[in-house]
Amino acid sequence: MKIKADRASLLKALAHVQSVVEKRNTIPILANVKIEAHDTRLRLTATDMEIAVVEEVPATSLSDGACTAPATTLYEIVRKLPEGAEVQLEYVGEGDGQLKLRAGRYATSLVVLPTDDFPSMTAGSLPYRFALNAQHLRGLIDRTRFAISTEETRYYLNGIFLHATESDGAKVLRAVATDGHRLARVEEPLPEGAAGMPGVIVPRKTVAELRKLLDEISGDVEIALSDTRIQFRAGPVTLTSKLIDGTFPEYERVIPRDNDKVLRVTKKDFAEAVARVAAISAERMRPIKLSLGRNLLVLSCSSPDQGTATEELDNDHVKYDASPLEIGFQSRYLGDITDQVSEEVEFCFSDGAAPTIVRDAADASALYVLMPMRV
Repeated sequence: MKIKADRASLLKALAHVQSVVEKRNTIPILANVKIEAHDTRLRLTATDMEIAVVEEVPATSLSDGACTAPATTLYEIVRKLPEGAEVQLEYVGEGDGQLKLRAGRYATSLVVLPTDDFPSMTAGSLPYRFALNAQHLRGLIDRTRFAISTEETRYYLNGIFLHATESDGAKVLRAVATDGHRLARVEEPLPEGAAGMPGVIVPRKTVAELRKLLDEISGDVEIALSDTRIQFRAGPVTLTSKLIDGTFPEYERVIPRDNDKVLRVTKKDFAEAVARVAAISAERMRPIKLSLGRNLLVLSCSSPDQGTATEELDNDHVKYDASPLEIGFQSRYLGDITDQVSEEVEFCFSDGAAPTIVRDAADASALYVLMPMRV
């Protein structure tokens, strides 16, 4: 194998693929990137056996072939080469069996491992296929992933539940995440081809890697899936992932239906007030109490070591005309949810001990549920 590629294109692809490589693994081949040269394309593949990322780079192939090389080392070498450099990769496959890299006057050799040892995640069919705009997919991820559980014993909550369903008579593609303390549910119109797809749980790491790729994509993302795998293809990049083998809970049962006490508050003023009041305590779990009166919201927090803090928001920022109410929430959870809102937050309460519904007042496609804390 002998191939030449532009440093910028090669670096971009290596950044994508080496990101999935487990830095601490007991299987040496999984620390490597598979490099394949054919005609005018260079294909790079990396996997941790749960996720695989494949990206093609324009190149000049002087001779076809394939090898593997240490992913992180190769990425760091290319990253430190001067801008505009042309990178030449050569693997003879004989003698010492090393991958030779040249760029200008720089030269290095990397130890390779057999390509036959490199695992494949492409086996098996993916019968359900549809396309989703990258911006819409970003929205599904950004408005739900903060609620993904990190508790490994509840592995079935360690991802985003993606499924086709109906909402108010319309067919939708719905993403749901919950950690038991808060729930995020976001919808997009159901893409053509997604009807009949099984409900799947996309793992947390896959969500993170996909989100990185979406920053550089403006068109559609082709999605293909089965009961066990999901694949995202956008331009030269393909991400394939195993799905979480578990049953997502019946989340609709925890969404309250009769919360009739409605608070509307300006997002900016509310978020800033929460941050100021929470600053009194370094404890992440310290609750903030919301005391509600007619067009009045008082936020308060107390800490045995630091003292107390309160802030009032009046009818310039608050709309509330139900009976007085006191309820507490963890400050970080309030911040995570209000980060998803554009201008005005809507809270729907039942009482001080029941789950609360939170919405963006201007966007009906997203719904959040927040469990209160005792204050």
